[in-house]
Amino acid sequence: MATDIEQKVMEAKMASIVLASVDTQTKDNALEAMAKALDANRNKILEANKADLEEAERMKNEGKLSQALVDRLKVTDPKIDGMISGIRDVIKLEDPSGRTIKTLELDKGLDLYQVSSPIGLIGVIFESRPDVVPQVMSLCLKSGNATVFKGGSEALNSNRVIFNILVEALENTQGIPKGAFQLMETREEVMDILALDEYIDLLIPRGSNDFVKFIQDNTKISVLGHADGICHVYVDTDADLNKAYDVCFDSKVQYPAVCNAMETLLINREIAEDFLPEMIKRYEEAGVELRFDEGSYTIAEKLGSANIAKATEDDWKTEYNDFILSIKLVDSIEEAIDHINKYGSHHTDAIITENKAKRKQFIALVDSSSVMVNASTRFADGFRYGKGAEVGISTNKIHARGPVGMEGLVIYKYVLLGNGDKVATYAGDTPRPFTHKELDRKLSDIINE
Repeated sequence: MATDIEQKVMEAKMASIVLASVDTQTKDNALEAMAKALDANRNKILEANKADLEEAERMKNEGKLSQALVDRLKVTDPKIDGMISGIRDVIKLEDPSGRTIKTLELDKGLDLYQVSSPIGLIGVIFESRPDVVPQVMSLCLKSGNATVFKGGSEALNSNRVIFNILVEALENTQGIPKGAFQLMETREEVMDILALDEYIDLLIPRGSNDFVKFIQDNTKISVLGHADGICHVYVDTDADLNKAYDVCFDSKVQYPAVCNAMETLLINREIAEDFLPEMIKRYEEAGVELRFDEGSYTIAEKLGSANIAKATEDDWKTEYNDFILSIKLVDSIEEAIDHINKYGSHHTDAIITENKAKRKQFIALVDSSSVMVNASTRFADGFRYGKGAEVGISTNKIHARGPVGMEGLVIYKYVLLGNGDKVATYAGDTPRPFTHKELDRKLSDIINE
């Protein structure tokens, strides 16, 4: 007998087959219905979130929940506006499924089409952040993927209300199969989901380092995501210091509780005396706790900075997700790159420089999914990259990397159109040769004739 959880997953798996064939206009109609439903149910969403926030504050006071998770949990009217805007942005995007990637004539009348297609059934396991539900649901719907959601208990009420609002809108849209989107709610269901590799094609975890590592270590299902967000900014000798102040401040302070916030600031020793005093002042005014290596500590000490502390080896390996920043002086761009590749998480790293050769060197040698030049690390985001939203940020080197939008939710299949052709014709003592000629032809044009 299948468990209730397995039954839900099996239902979503079956629906994924139908959803993969739904046309773009039907999916866009469903997305617009989702956006309108969120707008019409604001009070219901805010009330549910209020209940979650009250419980989250109690858990935080008991040391069971971090401030970062509490911050991510909060839903406001502007956040609902963002959810609605994100869904409508997805409507504007090209449908990634069913596109002909390449067409190859194997022989006259024997044509091979490489066509994009949905992955199938996506499992999304996330902590806090109720806005993950509309973000991921809209991207999965448009790309033709069914989805199983498992949110954290701290956002139980918010997730449930938002999910139910969206699914009701979806299932009232003609042409959308029922059961394609499912919500799991109990802690025990996480392990059950991780064991369902027979049905779930891809897992996307969203949460803390420990949470993502746990998912990666406890399933056979392919996992798309990142465990750490240890991001750096390197201020070079050829930096425009005014740009450096702005970028370094924004990378840390604009929103520190996220994976693309800077955690370590690297400064070339030659410019440290000129750059650090003003930068320290700005950070201290913003309430950032600073941890210095020996060289930068000496400069901070001369300035009479309050509450200065020395960085340890562990600081270079730490994702703070808070108003904490480690600072290190380096002797060269090479040393900065070595530090980033050794201690970073291959997420997002930036250089501040006006030197074209160093810009090229940094881009080529920093092994990260996003590399910024004279721009904040906080730009590493699916919405800001024009993807409508993101299902997550991946530091993987297979399939998808960086902020992942719908392009990371499709794979491809091969379709061969022939006319009674057989391999025997192309084998044996006198085989007919293949032409292997590229054609400017789309499968959709052929099958819709």
